[in-house]
Amino acid sequence: MASRSTRGMRTIVTGASSGIGRELALELGRGGAKLIVTARRGDRLQSLLSELSDLKAEAHAVVGDIVEPATRDTLLAAAQEHLDGLDALINNAGIGALGPFVEADEERMRRVMEVNFFAPIELTRLAVPTLRGGNRPLVVNVGSVLGHRAVPRKSEYCASKFAMHGFSDAVRAELAADGVDVLLVSPSTTSSEFFENVLDKEGHAQAFGWTTMSPRTVARKTVRAIQRGRHEIILTPGGKLLVWLDRLCPPLMNRLLARFG
Repeated sequence: MASRSTRGMRTIVTGASSGIGRELALELGRGGAKLIVTARRGDRLQSLLSELSDLKAEAHAVVGDIVEPATRDTLLAAAQEHLDGLDALINNAGIGALGPFVEADEERMRRVMEVNFFAPIELTRLAVPTLRGGNRPLVVNVGSVLGHRAVPRKSEYCASKFAMHGFSDAVRAELAADGVDVLLVSPSTTSSEFFENVLDKEGHAQAFGWTTMSPRTVARKTVRAIQRGRHEIILTPGGKLLVWLDRLCPPLMNRLLARFG
């Protein structure tokens, strides 16, 4: 992956109304990026645009649900109209689900996969022709450390992030000849409104009692990875430990998670 400056980088950020997406937009704005931000909550996007204006950053908002094809079409049209192209697509929008797999229904899995996997890959497919004409173009996929090692009571979420992990590795190789890079960002638990939108979380709040990282820290580390030309980052020592223990001794991790997960 080529190193790059964020100044002037024409960027779409999904899920930008709160949490990691909002902080990514602000961090990129501070660095001089030109932005198209999107989310379902128009009032939150207007507040974000106001903050970006204070930073002297160029930004435009598209209000809509990323799972809708019309929203994805509008995003690419806005990038062409307002920014005259696209250099970076940041697939950040996501939801979680918590609870035993056998007690859930089909709708929970389908909703998580629609938001966390199908929508971003279809947006990526739509964006690639425009990205090919960009300046050191890249796709940033915000995944999770749970896309490296799955844990109990989050089967749908883990499945969606494993899918994003595999997709990122595959298209990174496919798009290399076109000069389009792919960065996979794998945060651990983040203190954000993400957990207010977890499906079927009642009765399982204790599962979120881990040490958290702030969305602003995630954003800073992500932007630094963009600038340094990284292909993948796991953001916390705990996340790295989880991944390495699983790689070194999967049976041990299976026993630990079955007992304590």
